[in-house]
Amino acid sequence: MTDSPQTPSPETTAPAWGTASVRHAHAGAPKPQDAVRVATVNVNGIRAAYRREMKSWFDGRGVDILALQEVRANGEILRELLGEITGDEWDVTHIHDAEAEAKGRAGVAVASRWEFDQTRTGIGDSYFDNAGRWVEVDLTLPSGQPVTVVSAYVHSGEVDTPKQDDKYRFLDQMLVRMPELATEHRLAVVTGDLNVGHTELDIKNWKGNVKNSGFLPEERAYFDRFFDPDQLNWVDVGRSLAGDIPGPYTWWSYRGKAFDNDAGWRIDYQIATPDLADKAITAVVDRAPSYDTRFSDHSPLVVDYQF
Repeated sequence: MTDSPQTPSPETTAPAWGTASVRHAHAGAPKPQDAVRVATVNVNGIRAAYRREMKSWFDGRGVDILALQEVRANGEILRELLGEITGDEWDVTHIHDAEAEAKGRAGVAVASRWEFDQTRTGIGDSYFDNAGRWVEVDLTLPSGQPVTVVSAYVHSGEVDTPKQDDKYRFLDQMLVRMPELATEHRLAVVTGDLNVGHTELDIKNWKGNVKNSGFLPEERAYFDRFFDPDQLNWVDVGRSLAGDIPGPYTWWSYRGKAFDNDAGWRIDYQIATPDLADKAITAVVDRAPSYDTRFSDHSPLVVDYQF
């Protein structure tokens, strides 16, 4: 998500930081044996994230697969900077990306320490072919099990404008593509900045946002369908492991004291097929320790899957 004129000013009431420290943990803990660590983050521009020391976050985190959104750079620049970021951790960095036709906008990628078996670009609607909002990779884990990872960036939208129409069209196509993925790939996960808070637990100031893009009833209804066992039957891994608590939030406006007061939104997801969700053992929002140490206005969502 990016700040827009319709985004209200954040709340200024601070939460109990003891509670927040439980919800926003450090993802640098050692991985359990045979676990695969998947991280997703909207970098808000890979060049800016690199300048703001994204490498310091990545080093020692034990990430195996990294999904990025809002890359805002061409493939050559992305490969150069990601090579710098991952170079001390991975022997080889395998990358599949989709650059947006509009320069300086969108762009998604998946990077991995392991080679890809197959890659795909686009969500299946030609209208979005050059939008830089959906890529898929298939890879075989060291355990021999095949996994499919998607990096997705849903439009932020704007009420009563064509931007909102595009957002609904993209969400409509997700309703088509996700069942196909689940049929074709038993172990699959859609990661990314999906720009919708599903429930009141997902936005600190939800009452002030019920008429804004990102928390509209019509948008949230798509997520009801994603997670309904009688419909698409995918699993919101972050919510499943966190339980029914506020947050943990993944995005905070750069304006005001939103980050310091934890007045955020949970709009970054790892949505898995049931068979893969059953393997998820921990989910952490790797929140920066302070405002000035952030490399993006989003924090990485990091999930360990035990194989």
